[in-house]
Amino acid sequence: MKTLIRWLMRHVPRPMLIRLSLLFGWVIRPFYRGNRVFCPVCRSSFRQFLPYGIQKRENVLCPSCLSLERHRLIWLYLEQKSDFFTAPGRVLHVAPEQCFYKRFKKLDHIDYVTADLESPMADLHFDLHHIPLDEKQFDWVICNHVLEHVADDRQVMKEILRVLKPGGRALLQVPLDYSYEITYEDPGITDPSEREIHFGQRDHLRVYGCDYPERLREAGFTVYEEYFLQELLPEQRERYRLPEKEDIYLCQRPK
Repeated sequence: MKTLIRWLMRHVPRPMLIRLSLLFGWVIRPFYRGNRVFCPVCRSSFRQFLPYGIQKRENVLCPSCLSLERHRLIWLYLEQKSDFFTAPGRVLHVAPEQCFYKRFKKLDHIDYVTADLESPMADLHFDLHHIPLDEKQFDWVICNHVLEHVADDRQVMKEILRVLKPGGRALLQVPLDYSYEITYEDPGITDPSEREIHFGQRDHLRVYGCDYPERLREAGFTVYEEYFLQELLPEQRERYRLPEKEDIYLCQRPK
């Protein structure tokens, strides 16, 4: 199973992975019945979660909705610390995660728009460097684990800021290595195998360090550094299988 997941991630195009994942989850689910772990996104319990990742992580992928540690953390944060699930508004969801897509789409109080370069789930297809939408349109932009893939992340940050309404908020989480003081990137590294060595994945262009919130501020955001994970009990973090460390950066377009 672990070898199969790793091979699929390396060799199968992302649009095809998205289509295959629904069938995969339906087939594998009965083998993981139990009550040791709980997914707050789909409200399902299992004896354990599936392994996931090119650099394998055990017990992290929900067999039902395919949420990972970061998705479950974001869901809990939005549910407990924001008005996302109650306040009317317009939402732009970039690179929509499967575990969120259907659930957000069912929310009657939001106008939910999805976008991606190629995902079959997206309503709109465009390059984030030049978003073909008018400014000041959205109350929320959700764009998680995307900025490490783009050529010019600062340009993308400015484009996301542009389409937010004044006071609008964005969740722009990235894989962040807290051992790096400064983000590591080198545009001269173009070979996919070299990128995997340097940045952890073949399609990653950088490893974000502790200067990440400052990059967001330079783009024009007001950034609130939220330590939500630390508010949860150790037994909750283990049962939900949340990240060992991940601060949440809530970005807001100044009013």
